[in-house]
Amino acid sequence: MRAVVQRVLSAEVTSRAAGESDARTVGRVGRGMCVFVGVTHSDDEESAEKLAAKLFGLRIFDDADGVMNLGAQDVGGEFLVVSQFTLYGDTRRGRRPSWTEAARPEHAEPLVDHVVDELRSFGAVVETGRFRTEMVVDLVNDGPVTLVIDV
Repeated sequence: MRAVVQRVLSAEVTSRAAGESDARTVGRVGRGMCVFVGVTHSDDEESAEKLAAKLFGLRIFDDADGVMNLGAQDVGGEFLVVSQFTLYGDTRRGRRPSWTEAARPEHAEPLVDHVVDELRSFGAVVETGRFRTEMVVDLVNDGPVTLVIDV
């Protein structure tokens, strides 16, 4: 699994599925992390559990001395988790990305859901996007702090 993590002051995702006329807000968080999650073919529940544990323990929030020593649980941080198959886009050849490394939705959706469930089991407040819809993510990156995590 691959995640792009952004420390945020706030983040919101709106979604519109095929056939729907209007987009609606499906997830909104305050201070915390906006996490874009990509799944590849070899990922499984163990990968999802590792990613969730890594995210929950990730120390990217400033302590009183301005040093990134605190995790989301230390600052009351929330998580906005948004699936993003494009994280496995391969741009090494040509100008059009190849999506062959991205898992099909039938494989990816339950694993992203497992990441969310694991985070919630740790006590985290988690909001999500919606699979198989067009989504717009609006966020205020804090720092900016942006990390790429592969598990």
